[in-house]
Amino acid sequence: MILVDLAFRKMASRGYPSSLTSTFLIQASTVRFLSPSANSQTSYHWTFLQCIILNQLKLQISMLSGMAITYWCYESPAFKTLLANLNNLRELYLDGVDISSSGEEWSSALGKAVPRLQVLSMVYCQLHGAIHSSLSSLRSLTVVNLKLNDGISGAVPEFFTDFLNLSVLQLSYNNFSGWFPQTIFQLKNIRVLDVSHNEQLSGHLPEFPGLEGGSISMEPNDLFLNKLNSLQNLQLSFAQFSGEFGPFFSWISSLKNLTSLQLSECYSSKIMPPLIGNLTNLTSLEMTFCGFFGQISPSIGNLNKLTSLRISDCAFSGTIPSSIGNLKKLRRLEISYSELSGPITTDFGHLSNLTALVLTGCRFSGRIPSTIVNLTQLIYLDLSQNDLRGEIPTYLFTLPAMLQLELSSNQLSGPIQEFDTLYSHMIIVSLGQNQISGQIPGSFFQLTSLIDLDLSSNNLTGLVELNSLWKLRKLTSLDLSNNRLSVLDGEGNKSRVPLLPKLSILVLVSCNMTTMPRFLMHINHMEVLDLSNNIIQGTIPQWIWETWNDSLRELDLSNNMFTHMQLTSYLLPYSRLDSLDLSSNRLQGQAPMPNLLKAVDYSNNRFSSVMPNFTAYLSQTVYLKLSRNNISGHIPHSVCDASNLKVLDLSYNNFSGLIPSCLIEGRSLVVLNLRENHFKGTLSDNVSDHCNLQTIDLHGNNIQGQLPRSLSNCADLGILDIGNNRMVGTFPFWLGRLSDLRIIVLGSNLFYGSLTYPTRDRKSREYFSKLQIIDIASNNFSGNLDPQWFERLASMMAKFNDMGNILSHQSFYRDYHDTVAITYKGQYVTFEEVLTTLTAIDFSNNALEGDIPKSVGSLVSLHILNMSHNAFTGRIPPQIGEMRQLESLDLSWNKLSGEIPQELTDLTFLSTLGLCRNKLDGRIPQSRQFLTFENTSYEGNTGLCGPPLSKPCGDSSNRNEVQVNTSRDHVDIILFLFVGVGFGVGFTAGILMKWGKIGKWLRIA
Repeated sequence: MILVDLAFRKMASRGYPSSLTSTFLIQASTVRFLSPSANSQTSYHWTFLQCIILNQLKLQISMLSGMAITYWCYESPAFKTLLANLNNLRELYLDGVDISSSGEEWSSALGKAVPRLQVLSMVYCQLHGAIHSSLSSLRSLTVVNLKLNDGISGAVPEFFTDFLNLSVLQLSYNNFSGWFPQTIFQLKNIRVLDVSHNEQLSGHLPEFPGLEGGSISMEPNDLFLNKLNSLQNLQLSFAQFSGEFGPFFSWISSLKNLTSLQLSECYSSKIMPPLIGNLTNLTSLEMTFCGFFGQISPSIGNLNKLTSLRISDCAFSGTIPSSIGNLKKLRRLEISYSELSGPITTDFGHLSNLTALVLTGCRFSGRIPSTIVNLTQLIYLDLSQNDLRGEIPTYLFTLPAMLQLELSSNQLSGPIQEFDTLYSHMIIVSLGQNQISGQIPGSFFQLTSLIDLDLSSNNLTGLVELNSLWKLRKLTSLDLSNNRLSVLDGEGNKSRVPLLPKLSILVLVSCNMTTMPRFLMHINHMEVLDLSNNIIQGTIPQWIWETWNDSLRELDLSNNMFTHMQLTSYLLPYSRLDSLDLSSNRLQGQAPMPNLLKAVDYSNNRFSSVMPNFTAYLSQTVYLKLSRNNISGHIPHSVCDASNLKVLDLSYNNFSGLIPSCLIEGRSLVVLNLRENHFKGTLSDNVSDHCNLQTIDLHGNNIQGQLPRSLSNCADLGILDIGNNRMVGTFPFWLGRLSDLRIIVLGSNLFYGSLTYPTRDRKSREYFSKLQIIDIASNNFSGNLDPQWFERLASMMAKFNDMGNILSHQSFYRDYHDTVAITYKGQYVTFEEVLTTLTAIDFSNNALEGDIPKSVGSLVSLHILNMSHNAFTGRIPPQIGEMRQLESLDLSWNKLSGEIPQELTDLTFLSTLGLCRNKLDGRIPQSRQFLTFENTSYEGNTGLCGPPLSKPCGDSSNRNEVQVNTSRDHVDIILFLFVGVGFGVGFTAGILMKWGKIGKWLRIA
């Protein structure tokens, strides 16, 4: 066999031709001429300068039997010319060569030029279109590898069945569609078949379940299995099985040469069959995203030839079977992201050949087993994201082969003892998000091979002088955030060597720092710097902007006390910076603008201006937040050219003028927040059919006119707040068709008319089904309140068992949290984070009349109900007593009559009650929460009597009263004084405790 292997290097800059001809075959840095014999192989090497033209080698091109050209620097070579005179070619490797050819072109060229071809490998060649039938002439093919082209489409050709010697067919990561030919699976020599990652490919494969996205039905077929004896590697990626999974394992157990089995994303939803233990020749077993549930079968311990076992992202529960200790040859073991629980088995200590043990993302509890000390070859240990407790054993840091230790996100506690570092080669230590206390042991600062140290979010205490890290010459990442540490500057290093010279990631959030670490001036390649939530004062130094111009990706100096910035230009110079956060400082003057930045947050400062045409520099910006400053002026029309902008928040400033129509009409923005400015004019009614807006907050401006009906094109709209403007019109019932709408604020405008559903909409039950907050207060709505209003608010009818999720947008380089301001317990409150479980209805200050619909009682998850300052008549619906989550109820300033329903005493979370200025009579209920309310809740109702009012009640009013002189009611008095007052702020306090955010969860406006 004669083989030429040409390794390419871009030569055009030296004056060599860039086109390819049959005489000048190729530019090559090395030509390798191999002439193997039965017992030897002789290799000759020539440089490009020694043989410019391949003919100088006195080599007959037509005699070549193999050619490998990989990752050629030139684009789109002439494929036909490349194959010219290669009619004896048996093997062709063009991996990474940009052929950029259609299916018919490259198929025809191969079919005509290389009729004897046996091996075809064209991986990542930018091929596109369907494979042409002209390829069918290559009947000698044994290997076809066309993976990673993405663009190959159409059906998988059935003529592959005619390639009787085909042993390898790799078609993964393409765009094949249609039905997969079943006859291909009858090829008796097939060893590798990979058609995964073709999402449009489908079919019924009764004999061979290896298709992604297909509907697979398996039946026994002994004849077929005999044909598959050569199969060594079986991958069942992205398949949905039907039929019994147990028989499947019995079938494949007859495949004598099968050594590797992968079940990935098969969604079997079956219990792991014991027959898996029959696959005794397996050396590698992988089961990921399979939907298996129940326990891991103990028969897995029979697979004593396994060297690699991976079980990940399944639904297994229970404990790890002890039989896993039989797998003595295991070198890598991963059991992760499942519901497995209980203590980590001590049997792992018997697996003395283990180099990697990964048990992350489960529910393992108890202590780290002491038998791990026996794993002397262990290089990588990952027990993160579990519920492990107790102290961290120091032997983990001294295992002779250990390089990487991951224990983050557990409940590990206590101090870490000092340990011997003499023979330690640790390079990664990750202990973040535990409850580790005490001081950081000095041993960590002696690990001279360490490149990554994460001790964040623990209870560590004491002083950390950055000088003490001088031995960590290889350290690239350091995170000491969110402890009780005080980190001191590293200036004054006595070793006279640069401190942490390779550092590229430094995260010191909440470390009580008072100055910028000056050693950073000497770091050449910083990528991430986060010093947020400290007490650093003064000026942001100029070297911050100059030293890492070509390397810095993230800079966060938020929540400090900076007042100025040293800048030579208000156009920031960074070329790679993606995210800049200077929020919550005291910065003033003109805000510098990004150049190519993706995310910018200058909120909560004292900036008074920006560059006149600042939006012209937003071509790459995705996230821009300038809220809560003192910036004035207009929004330049060049903002319409910011085609990548997803989040624009200019709220709480002094911007004025018209809102550029493109911000409402365009296809780019997801969040538009212009709240509390001085914008005027009307809103454009030319909203794009492809509107992507999810949040529109224009609250507190001077916008006039009607709400644009074309906003109905914003199918993903979740929050619409146009409160406190001068908008007019009737209630926009058409908003109900927006299925994701959660918050509507129309309050303090000039809306008018009835709230009765239009006839055409009365039959639909889907309107406003996700609505959790609606505020239409202080308008001119009138007439009776349609009972259907409350019957459609499905999200307020659901009972929640958790605190819910925060309304946010998480895909734009940094999270953006939506906010809302509503009247809450008598005060106007801004919720800086809005949970999906926060529910409120405010219909106050209108001219609504008639009865309050009884259907309001179905809103069992409602927290706030305000219907005050209307003209409602009739009785208070006793059904309100079913609204057990209600914290604030205001029905004051109406014309309600009758007694206060006794059922309202069941509202044990109620902390604010407003019933004043009505026509109520009778005795005030004397139980539970009603014992906590003052006179102001009832004043102006001349017929009411009893505490807390001074007016006594006659005996005739006692028949509907619940007496309070029993021991049970005495408990009620004490219990609900505590519970009532406690739960009065329970909703907010619970949020604060759960989320533990640095900023306040709500701000009283």
